[in-house]
Amino acid sequence: MNKSALLKGVIDVHVHAGPSVASRELDAAEMLREAEAAGYRGFLVKDHYFPSMMGCQMVQKHLGNGSVEVFGSLCLNHAVGLFNLNAVDAAYGMGAKMIYFPTVSSKNHIDAHKGGFAGAGKMSVPEAPVVYVDGRGQLLPEAVRVLEYMAEKDMALGTGHGSAGEIDALVRTAAKIGVKKILVNHPHFHIGATYQQMRDWADLGAYIELNVCVFSEGSKLGPLPTSVLEEMLREVPRDRMVLDSDMGQRGNGSPVEGMYRFMCLMMNRFGVTEEEIAVMAKKNPAILMGLA
Repeated sequence: MNKSALLKGVIDVHVHAGPSVASRELDAAEMLREAEAAGYRGFLVKDHYFPSMMGCQMVQKHLGNGSVEVFGSLCLNHAVGLFNLNAVDAAYGMGAKMIYFPTVSSKNHIDAHKGGFAGAGKMSVPEAPVVYVDGRGQLLPEAVRVLEYMAEKDMALGTGHGSAGEIDALVRTAAKIGVKKILVNHPHFHIGATYQQMRDWADLGAYIELNVCVFSEGSKLGPLPTSVLEEMLREVPRDRMVLDSDMGQRGNGSPVEGMYRFMCLMMNRFGVTEEEIAVMAKKNPAILMGLA
């Protein structure tokens, strides 16, 4: 299959490029060079602890050739004050393309990383576990206010690392409030979602993330067997999926090469078509980034 054709126009909406508190395989400038060489349309830098917009804008303006857009984002963890509406407002003003609900501050994430989280890098203050759904299954008022702001500004929501119950309440509330662009982050990894839940979220208008990093045949660090990929491709509508790398971890190789290898795996072993790849890695991410 033609590598250039597969990668041309890709928008990778989940790249852990540095600088960061954790050691990364590459920084945003190096990722930009790889993306330009591959013919990407864009990529989004995700950092769990710090807003990425400033670096992304500077890298694109001063180092880019104009062919690739570099998008910034914000994760609502303790490092930025959790559901801090002022931080979200500032992020919007700086051009953030995605706001993530709690990731590393989520109780579900902390419970899944009892031995420590490599992505925490130099962080030394322990995270206080966050659960943003009350005993009745309702989102906390401060979380709802953030969603209302995001709906007003038409910002994309990344659901983060909460439990399946939290994500279910989040997606349903966001859809009801009017958030149009929702990406359910790796529901097959640490979230504990069922395939029925994934289908329900897709029916509500959300996109379901399929990330290269978590699969053993996708990256050097991935723990999941390829059988999970096969199940997802069978159980979740392919036109509601977003394929991204979730790569950038030290020692895990190039996000661009990881994407290409995973595309080949999906096509050669599981019969995914080039047209379906284009929907997952180009069309749907473009919608999330406001480019379509």
